[in-house]
Amino acid sequence: MNEQSEAILPSQQVIALQAETSRLNKMVKALMNRAERAMSAQGSEFGLFQATIMLENQVRERTHALEAALEDIKKMARALRGAQSQMQMEIEERKQVNEALEQEKEDQRILIQKLEETQNQLLQSEKLASIGQLAAGVAHEINNPIGFVNSNLGTLRNYVGKLMELIDIYESANICDRNEETYHKSRIDEFRKNIDIDFLRADINSLIDESIDGTARVKRIVHDLRDFSRIGGVDRVYVDIHEGIDSTLNILGNELKHKAVVIREYGAIPQVECVPSQINQVFMNILINAAQAITSQGEITIHSDCNDGWVTIAISDNGKGIDPKNLSKIFDPFFTTKPVGEGTGLGLSISYGIVKNHGGKLDVKSEVGKGTTFTICLPLRRRDDPSRD
Repeated sequence: MNEQSEAILPSQQVIALQAETSRLNKMVKALMNRAERAMSAQGSEFGLFQATIMLENQVRERTHALEAALEDIKKMARALRGAQSQMQMEIEERKQVNEALEQEKEDQRILIQKLEETQNQLLQSEKLASIGQLAAGVAHEINNPIGFVNSNLGTLRNYVGKLMELIDIYESANICDRNEETYHKSRIDEFRKNIDIDFLRADINSLIDESIDGTARVKRIVHDLRDFSRIGGVDRVYVDIHEGIDSTLNILGNELKHKAVVIREYGAIPQVECVPSQINQVFMNILINAAQAITSQGEITIHSDCNDGWVTIAISDNGKGIDPKNLSKIFDPFFTTKPVGEGTGLGLSISYGIVKNHGGKLDVKSEVGKGTTFTICLPLRRRDDPSRD
């Protein structure tokens, strides 16, 4: 609106100047006519004539100045129209730039969403690949307790059969004549001795306890597998990190027991806000690497500590170590030194991304021939939520 007012103003000034010029011309003519009449009536007077000439010169100078001002105003009007046109072009260009930026922003949002979906798919694929590599060991861990539970049930069936025969003998003794009491008593004593009733009583309790323990082991393994392989579950909750480590070690039981002794050096740490299934996958990937780095029976040490709002979990092995030339590349996607078919090259890369997304750090130190230590640092609570500090 201001721009339009500025554009209209020069036109109004031009009209006003034109009107003033016309008024002055009329005044000059009127004065000259009056002078002529005065000269005719009173004769020629040199002073009046001289005044008329001076007045005419002044009018001419004023007219010239007004015409120059009019020309300047016209130039200003043309400049304003040019500036207005340029401003309109700039406004249009800015509008187009803003539209392009909005479109780019939307494209980036779609790209980020696709990247997140791809990352989730890679994460799930790595989970399933890890479980696939451990399938034989997990099956063995499940098969062992199932095997002795099945054996115990067979033994218990035999014991129950003998006990049922003893009950039948007791029932027969209850309905017999008094003359047959001695016979049945000796028969009962002989049968109790044959089946070794005292041994049965003790062994039955032992078999039941073993079977309960075996089914609990199977239940725990299945529960840990279900939690580990669960799709989704990206909500952060407060969890006991030590429980997650123990759960992961339970899944890896068969993989580790033939390679290393696991030493737990747990410190006193509070619960940590994280995505449990993702953090457990980090533990699994590092522990699998540690087991594969040990060529014979070795040690894996897990040390945890808490300091200044950060939890530190260090997983160390005394395996063959990592070549220094490979140390800077171990977190790169698809980088692996394992033979074809033994690794995807995604385990440590995904682990690094998980820890980073939690606002933490994943570091590695290694010495060839002595071993490797992976250190996971996690904040106790989400760092992007200042209201919780």
